[in-house]
Amino acid sequence: MMRRDPHNPVITPADVIPSREGLEVIGAFNAGAAKIGEETLLLLRVAERPTNDDPDYVAFPHASEDGDGVQVLRIRRDSPDVDVSDPRAVVYRGQLHLTSISHLRLARSTDGVHFRVDPQPTLVPSGMYEEYGIEDPRITYLDGRYLIVYTSVSRRGVTVSLIRTPDFRTFERMGVIFPPENKDVAIFPARVGGRYAALHRPSARGLGSPDIWLAYSEDLRHWGDHRHLLGVRKGMWDGVRIGAGSVPFMTEKGWLAIYHGADETRYCLGGALMDAEAPHVVLARSQDPILVPEAPYETNGFFHNAVFTCGTVVEPDGTLRIFYGAADQSIALAVTSVDEVLDSLEPVPVRAR
Repeated sequence: MMRRDPHNPVITPADVIPSREGLEVIGAFNAGAAKIGEETLLLLRVAERPTNDDPDYVAFPHASEDGDGVQVLRIRRDSPDVDVSDPRAVVYRGQLHLTSISHLRLARSTDGVHFRVDPQPTLVPSGMYEEYGIEDPRITYLDGRYLIVYTSVSRRGVTVSLIRTPDFRTFERMGVIFPPENKDVAIFPARVGGRYAALHRPSARGLGSPDIWLAYSEDLRHWGDHRHLLGVRKGMWDGVRIGAGSVPFMTEKGWLAIYHGADETRYCLGGALMDAEAPHVVLARSQDPILVPEAPYETNGFFHNAVFTCGTVVEPDGTLRIFYGAADQSIALAVTSVDEVLDSLEPVPVRAR
């Protein structure tokens, strides 16, 4: 049912100017999306790493806790204080550092396909909970303002934070709203029974599995009444881990969410339908994925065989535009209709509700 745009990928790392000298962009992906008038906005996750021409040294970034931007440390590779056995990380004096760091940056389009990426970051890591970067934003328009939820990463763990903005020019940081370990949060674009609602994905340690949960809040800061929503399905396309994709949206049949699921070899996308009045009740779900990594820009990249969405746009005629990260490297676009996705879902047995 998915039709990949012929211009894919619509944004690549080459389209993004590094935030400062000495850094290079290695990924522009996993973007939140919003439609404002005739303009489509994407809030990209931009991953950067230090340039390093000296093989005797290892370079790694981190954000200063005082909000003074990204700093780069360069340490001799043969130092007894350095462990570089994992290509994704550097352990220096017993402390883990990532080899890249992410910020968030706006891209704009009048046709939803051809984007201009802002030359400077929109939001940069700041404070003790973001020293390793900010990632994977979702954008919700609610009560006359935009809510940006994103993953904030530091030595203290993986948390979820919230920013409010009326116009994408001024921003109010509201801090951490879900403590470690959590990610893949998407706030519903309307209150449910007078309360805010959000999908989230706690990380299971020991018992349990990486499943999607739902929580409610009176004030956006304090979340409770947690409900288990969707679980992994062993042996299926979403048998290892799942998580919210884009922000859920209302259809004639209830709330529809596009979510990601992974098995042992790939990340795919599927859909889940929730009750309009009680979204913790799942009515239907994808038996098979609606988008699988097949194109070269999806099967080869920083993380192979991955399609991962943080943002969709629903047009007035029911067209569903899914902006997705391809192989953790670029942004691509797939187009379908809301009705096609709904028709593809399989009802969930009453006993499983």
